[in-house]
Amino acid sequence: MIAASGFLAAALSISNIWPQVWRSCRLGRTQGLSPTSSWLAVALNLCWLTFGLLIHDPAQVVTHAVVGTGNTAVLAALLIARPELRSRRVLARTAAGAAGLAALAVGSAATVTLLGVAASSVATPLGSVVTLVGMAAALPQLLGILFDRNRDLSGMSPARWYLGAASCTCWVSHGWLLHQPTMWLSAGFGLACAVATCMVLRTRTRTARPARPFAVGRPAVAAATGLHLHAAQVRAVLAAA
Repeated sequence: MIAASGFLAAALSISNIWPQVWRSCRLGRTQGLSPTSSWLAVALNLCWLTFGLLIHDPAQVVTHAVVGTGNTAVLAALLIARPELRSRRVLARTAAGAAGLAALAVGSAATVTLLGVAASSVATPLGSVVTLVGMAAALPQLLGILFDRNRDLSGMSPARWYLGAASCTCWVSHGWLLHQPTMWLSAGFGLACAVATCMVLRTRTRTARPARPFAVGRPAVAAATGLHLHAAQVRAVLAAA
């Protein structure tokens, strides 16, 4: 049961990033993506990969190795499409947290491999920190689209968020079965954010419909207006003569 829930969660997590990879990397559409959330996603994958290695959970290892590759591709597409995000000032604001998480992951792995500290004693604080940061990391993207009503969301893939909600549901179950509160708490918060994001994207898609041109919607009125102008021009010419 535990193995089945883990690999189902892993399969959904592996699949959920690729609609966004296609939209951002293949189609070049990155509008609406938060650079802070994109940086944190890559760093969090590294941390959860390290956590999976420490607790010997193959589902975590496979998932975050593959998903981390996809998140890295999306981040690269975002930085290429928006050169202003590569400036030192912007990087200091958007990538500082991700750099701290990467240092935490490397330090945790080095503590076990080089200093011989028990993996379980390192995994527990690492999982706690990553859980809290992972909850906070979901907020920039969600708050950005909630409070900026004019933001262009065409670069965000709805399929990615629907699949994300499904995968978070499975990770909640998997973490519960493993008695890993850090796992199911983080996944539960991610589930709430994913559901809220899906609702926003669905609402914006319904309301953002282009208006039809007047002439297309009213052919009879347009034709009648043209005849009226033509008759007025004829009368003007006769009066002048």
